[in-house]
Amino acid sequence: MDMASAARSGLVVTAHPGDFVWRAGGAIALHASKGYRMKIVCLSFGERGESQWAWKRAGVRLEDVKAQRRAEAEEAAAILGATIEFLDVGDYPLRVGEAVLDRLVDVYREERPAFVLTHALEDPYNFDHPVAAHVAQEARVIAQAAGHKPDPERSYAAPPVFLFEPHQPEQCNFKPQVILNIDAVWETKVRAFHVLAAQKHLWDYYTRVALNRGVQGGRNSGTAMTYGEAYQRLFPMTLEELA
Repeated sequence: MDMASAARSGLVVTAHPGDFVWRAGGAIALHASKGYRMKIVCLSFGERGESQWAWKRAGVRLEDVKAQRRAEAEEAAAILGATIEFLDVGDYPLRVGEAVLDRLVDVYREERPAFVLTHALEDPYNFDHPVAAHVAQEARVIAQAAGHKPDPERSYAAPPVFLFEPHQPEQCNFKPQVILNIDAVWETKVRAFHVLAAQKHLWDYYTRVALNRGVQGGRNSGTAMTYGEAYQRLFPMTLEELA
């Protein structure tokens, strides 16, 4: 374990269970392998709109689908090396109340993440995703407010936010500003893919996405890579020099 990262953590705020696997599974596994505590906050179980195959069974009930998706998400998170917390707000539509926002603020303060991963700011195909991105950002801002649940012993610095790649990035004004090399953990991410039986139609799709980003990452870095994940930075980087 890298001692410099042993006490560090990363936070993932996701609308549905599959989202953190398809779009950020490599980043989660990679940082977990480097000693980061990786925490996933899953706002819903994706029980209504993100469980197409689960609803094909005759007589299936909503609680059955939720139980299946919870089990899948817990297994996938464990494979990637993360813990997961469900806030169960429902999906399609996803609506976040004050109690959920307050809990997410507490998570920021408990985890003090070195970085946050969440959805793109726009998605005309899935309105749950920008809602999750909004609440992740709002909680980040509230967590640094000294007057919110004041605690003189508390210190907190708002972390950088990286937006993971949406399903159709060209429709979401997504800019792939960061390409993360996930070669070292690709097989781990694939194992997490295969847990998500309710969305098995996406396994091959996100393999192709990773291969495309790997090609682009290699061309831009000059270092050979096969698999990549793309992210957009929400805030500027601060540097001492450009290189």
